[in-house]
Amino acid sequence: MDITALKKNCEAAGQGHLLQFWDNLNEDLQNSLANEISNINLDEVNEYFKEAELSLKDSNEKIDDHLQPLEPAVCGSVARSSEELLKKYENIGLTAIGNNEVAVLLLAGGQGTRLGVPYPKGMYNVGLPSAKTLYQIQAERIVKLEKMAEKETGKSCNVPWYIMTSEHTKEATDSYFRSHNHFGLNKENIILFEQSLLPCFDFDGKIILESQSKVALAPAGNGGLYQALRDQGILDDLSSRGVKYVHVYCVDNILVKMADPVFIGFCLTKDVECGAKVVEKTIPKEAVGVVCKVNGKYQVVEYSEITLRTAEKRTADGRLLFNAGNICNHFFKVDFLKFVCLKENETQLKHHVAKKKIPYVDSNGQLQKPDAPNGIKMEKFVFDVFHFAHARNFAVWEVLRENEFSPLKNADGQPKDTPTTCRNDLMSLHHRFVLAAGGKFVHSDGTLYTDIQRNNNNKENGNNCQQSQDEEDTIVCEVSPLVSYYGEDLESIVKDKSFKPPLLIELGEDNKPTVLKQGS
Repeated sequence: MDITALKKNCEAAGQGHLLQFWDNLNEDLQNSLANEISNINLDEVNEYFKEAELSLKDSNEKIDDHLQPLEPAVCGSVARSSEELLKKYENIGLTAIGNNEVAVLLLAGGQGTRLGVPYPKGMYNVGLPSAKTLYQIQAERIVKLEKMAEKETGKSCNVPWYIMTSEHTKEATDSYFRSHNHFGLNKENIILFEQSLLPCFDFDGKIILESQSKVALAPAGNGGLYQALRDQGILDDLSSRGVKYVHVYCVDNILVKMADPVFIGFCLTKDVECGAKVVEKTIPKEAVGVVCKVNGKYQVVEYSEITLRTAEKRTADGRLLFNAGNICNHFFKVDFLKFVCLKENETQLKHHVAKKKIPYVDSNGQLQKPDAPNGIKMEKFVFDVFHFAHARNFAVWEVLRENEFSPLKNADGQPKDTPTTCRNDLMSLHHRFVLAAGGKFVHSDGTLYTDIQRNNNNKENGNNCQQSQDEEDTIVCEVSPLVSYYGEDLESIVKDKSFKPPLLIELGEDNKPTVLKQGS
């Protein structure tokens, strides 16, 4: 190790303080710190900080005058499509999946900190009758999807699952999948890779030390995906498998449809390079970004960047003008990803800046935990690549919120996006599956349950059903993804039958659906 050269590089970049405790460290800690600093392009991250300073100065600027709604030609909708058209999209999507042309890519770098757990969010159990975690639910959806595509095409297929982790979640995620035999998936088709990290800065542009021997690093955001795809060989892996299309999504949505054939088919019919799945934003103040155009280019604009006056604008039919609520659920052609991941393009993606309370060591080497923001973290967002797509190469598919979007973000006790709201939303969906397939729910005395309205049509803030809702308003019903992907294949199990909650329908040891649990 050439400590002299390392010190020279740090000082030339104005970051000489990173080695201020060098003489206090043992050899192992010295090597660790030296490796960490050497892996940081100091000149590059200094430029990022300068851009961040400008971004902070402009953070209060509203962009209302530059906003344009999406043109109808790029939009499609589940609710406004015929059954025949939806079936057409589904067949096209299943054919692509059956031809081994589709992969799914999971953004799973976050820990369950806000949930109060020290492990990756995908390992969280929301309290379903089956006790399945988010990872297990998603894995089983892929297993079922492969079988659906095989039935459609007559060919066996694989849907590779790429999982972008962070240094905090990769080892735990890998161990979790191995310990559960990859939930029935081929282990060769689950590919883990890490998102990149960026140093945290104080407001004077100095990189923060979180200890005498460690730089304060933070994930570069889910937009760090593109650098990771390029630098960790994932693009090459996609090409070697013959994958042409990738469905990208976030781990925390318990209702996510993995490589949704209808969404895939819609995007293929439109022949677009990238697409976004959205839910209708019905309340102007809902804290969700909107997909729209800014200065003629597609973009997701955060709700805080738009004035209330603009957010309240409506069309002639009464819908919000800017109503395409982003749910981080995207379609990409692999060729488009290759273009985006070229360094000259990927580096154009701007860093979003957040002021944070970042623990640090002071000049005396003592750990300090600030009461107010003392620095910034920088990150990129996965949807920031939309601006690379031109009008004919971008599409938006609107889905029903109650069927496809229920994120897990907060611990129980908060008003929304909690284990309780996620659990209830999934059980409500499965309840509707059973009713649509001809099943009924009865009380212990045999009387029929009325079809309960669980606030899906008038959710406060346009978001998940409120946790204050009585638990008894939700019929306890769970259908394994191995049995049904989105409500199909249930008639032979439930038609003209009555069930006493709780109801759990699983795939039995004979590989046939079975009612595993019914009644208290």
